[in-house]
Amino acid sequence: MPLLKPDPTFYPSPRLAMQASPEKHAFVAALNPPGSKLNDAIVVVDLDPGSPTYGQRVGQVTLPEFGDELHHFGWNACSSALCPYAPHPHVERRYLVVPGLRSSRMHIIDTKPNPRKPKVIKVIETEEVFKRANYSRPHTIHCGPEAIYVSALGAPNGDGPGGIFMLDCETFDILGQWEMDRGPQFLQYDFWWHLGLDTLLTSEWGTPNMIETGLQPDLLLGSKYGHQVHVWDLRRRRHVQALDLGKEQQMVLEMRPAHDPTKAYGFACVVISLKDLSASVWVWHRSNGAWDIKKVIEIPAEPADPARLPPMLKDFKAVPPLVTDIDLSLDDKFLYVSCWGTGEFLQYDVSDPFNPKKTGSVRIGGIVNRTPHPKKPNQPLAGGPQMLEVSRDGKRVYFTNSLYVAWDEQFYPDGVGSWMVKLEADPQGGMRFDENFFVENSDYRVHQIRLEGGDCSSDSFCFP
Repeated sequence: MPLLKPDPTFYPSPRLAMQASPEKHAFVAALNPPGSKLNDAIVVVDLDPGSPTYGQRVGQVTLPEFGDELHHFGWNACSSALCPYAPHPHVERRYLVVPGLRSSRMHIIDTKPNPRKPKVIKVIETEEVFKRANYSRPHTIHCGPEAIYVSALGAPNGDGPGGIFMLDCETFDILGQWEMDRGPQFLQYDFWWHLGLDTLLTSEWGTPNMIETGLQPDLLLGSKYGHQVHVWDLRRRRHVQALDLGKEQQMVLEMRPAHDPTKAYGFACVVISLKDLSASVWVWHRSNGAWDIKKVIEIPAEPADPARLPPMLKDFKAVPPLVTDIDLSLDDKFLYVSCWGTGEFLQYDVSDPFNPKKTGSVRIGGIVNRTPHPKKPNQPLAGGPQMLEVSRDGKRVYFTNSLYVAWDEQFYPDGVGSWMVKLEADPQGGMRFDENFFVENSDYRVHQIRLEGGDCSSDSFCFP
């Protein structure tokens, strides 16, 4: 039965969403490490500081089949359901849409009535994804005003093109491929949109065959991984423009548009530069009636003793930052940047998106540094800041440490470990670890985080 009024976790504007009560639970993608016989799971972590189980795993739903490799997942519905043209204003933020990146299966998980006891209510099998979408390796989920959008890395045979397909947000049936005219686009990774401008943008990683056995040095040095952002007409579903960052910029990953729907810009991160192993953040923006993109943050590699580096990096005598995730606070003020290689986690004031100012830095893990968490100062940590999520009010930041199983093994060959941490963020800039929040896992690696009721990368808004 539909709700008689909109879900209370839907907000017309980011400004109103920032006034919401704090999150109580996190849903976290948990995947089995190599050699493990466990099925992947979504685990539930208690985020309520007043709870006796604060900072602990308090729930779990295990998926029915082995070998999914959970990656990015999202909600069935969110604040975009309040857009003036949304045909489903009374859907509920209740179900998690959870794709298996390696299996191409998709799972619908009900988080109610008890968020600590989520349950699988539907599985969309691999063959159904292949048949109805003609894509494979579903990767990113975004709830749009009219349906659920899913990006996919490739075709069923593991080559390209990758693209976007759509699910009905009530029945979860696959509707089909989104693109009407893809133009030159071939590689696919993330996507986001500017709803008020009828514009969608996509980024590039690599086809499944280019990434599933690990980072392939010959492809990297040959500039074969993604280095473009594509601009699309959202309503006509047609390719409009390709923004090339340059062949030396390899792997354009996460995309974070301004939350204010009147602002026509957003941020994208690049994992590595072939020139000097640096990482970078770029701003896409409107310029003279078209879209353009500009580098605004560059993070250099750090010199290192080759003896402390994994085989892949020894000849370079340096640790690349490997920026693998970014997130933007709902007030569009602070951009957070994960450096999975060096173990640094950065905060920038991006009130002026073209002139970011560094306002905070912490370190944990890292290929060479192995910086411990304050709660266990004598325990070196592998992995580094990776998937991050920011609370709606911008006061709390959570992140995990596993990137992608095959790549974990290459960059942390002695074991990547598994942990989730929390930072307290100062509204004026700066951040520090919550020393009481350090979630370690001996069974699973943890990746994407979703906050109960929404977060800074799951909703889009139609009102300023």
